Amino acid sequence: MAVVFNERKGELCMEIEERNSIPLQEVIDYFQLEKGYLPADIATRNVTNREINRPGLPLSGFLNYFDASRIAIIGFTEYKYLESLESEEKYQRISTYLQQKPVAVVFASDIAIPEVFLIAAKENDVPVLKTALDASSFMAALISRLNVRLAPRITRHGVLVEVYGEGILILGDSGVGKSETAIELVKRGHRLIADDAVDIRRVSATTLVGTAPEIIRHYVELRGIGIIDVRRIFGMGAVKETEKIDMIINLEPWVQGKMYDRLGLDQEMTDIMGILIPTTTIPVKPGRNLAIIVEIAAMNNRQKKMGYNTAEEFNRRLMSQMGIEE
Repeated sequence: MAVVFNERKGELCMEIEERNSIPLQEVIDYFQLEKGYLPADIATRNVTNREINRPGLPLSGFLNYFDASRIAIIGFTEYKYLESLESEEKYQRISTYLQQKPVAVVFASDIAIPEVFLIAAKENDVPVLKTALDASSFMAALISRLNVRLAPRITRHGVLVEVYGEGILILGDSGVGKSETAIELVKRGHRLIADDAVDIRRVSATTLVGTAPEIIRHYVELRGIGIIDVRRIFGMGAVKETEKIDMIINLEPWVQGKMYDRLGLDQEMTDIMGILIPTTTIPVKPGRNLAIIVEIAAMNNRQKKMGYNTAEEFNRRLMSQMGIEE
């Protein structure tokens, strides 16, 4: 049985426009692209689309579904096609293509950029760049980078820690003990990613990645003590920049008389940006060691992903002993 929870009332959850943007100059610097031609306003040019274009059909004249927001990659196939054309037709095809104003064109495999391409690029003010990587390798690396930088994102009030390789997002009302639990986990050898606010990015159809806003990165607020720098107190091994979110733990005050799950047969799920994340609700009361409970929850979640569910196995044994067939 699966129970799906929507956004928790009262939590900080800020939706940010899905189509974000990053400076084109950032892409140039990150991949160390060589300059063919850069417009004077290159500092204001932005990339908004995570998709990539191989402009074989557009260069041949088919422009019905052309998307100018995509970075175009020219490999040997497109290059050899252009080389097969007569000079006048080549210029006409290139000029017609660049009049569509693609955000940038990158020549892969260290291909020498044809002079006619540079002339048309200057006429249409389109950035032209070059990389030594082959087209397939560069495309894979560029898509991976853009998926992370342009991923849709939200900010949730909570704590993100890495426990035994599992990314655990701890949620709960203010004062329930999220930050104290995170510090105890750090003392036990685990790593802090974010406290108080977690930026969550949907980097693929199945993966959420969390990080801390720059201004509060590596800091934890403990009521009565104030702000502490986890990196300086516990060392570099106690912090991490980003982590995939594998599980959510909701901390809530213990309610006398409330029925809490004793076996773990009912798997709760939380929907964040269309991705369902396994969720466990842990009641909090004096005397409970939350750090140890979180560690066990992380190991149990990892065990489930590896194909073994303790609750289901125990239930099968119980049913068998009682002579009840499933």
